[in-house]
Amino acid sequence: MPDENPLPPRAGRPPVPSSRRSSEPAVAPYRRLPRRVVPPVAHRARGPAWVCDGCGQDWPCPALRSVPTDAARRATLLPEFARVTRHALRDLRGRPGGPDPVTIVRRFLWFLPLSDEEARAVALRLR
Repeated sequence: MPDENPLPPRAGRPPVPSSRRSSEPAVAPYRRLPRRVVPPVAHRARGPAWVCDGCGQDWPCPALRSVPTDAARRATLLPEFARVTRHALRDLRGRPGGPDPVTIVRRFLWFLPLSDEEARAVALRLR
């Protein structure tokens, strides 16, 4: 069987014979993948205002908070929301009439049952 590899061999390596048969197409036929359904309005936000893009309320908004949070979901939410809480503390703290750090932590980590002392400790750790 002749060498079907169209590329020249690399220096120091023997050529790799092609495992493709001559009757097989060179490229797999194009298949259209199903589209992923994305909700029309996403309840996301960014600083410095931390207002929901979808409903305009303080984020995390009631629509996002209404999603049930079991222990497994809390475990997946915690790293991302801790990162977001750090940014929110930097953006919202010290604004005239803005929330204090304890309120910010309790707002952004709503899915954790935090006391005021625990929220204060988290705020100190994240700033």
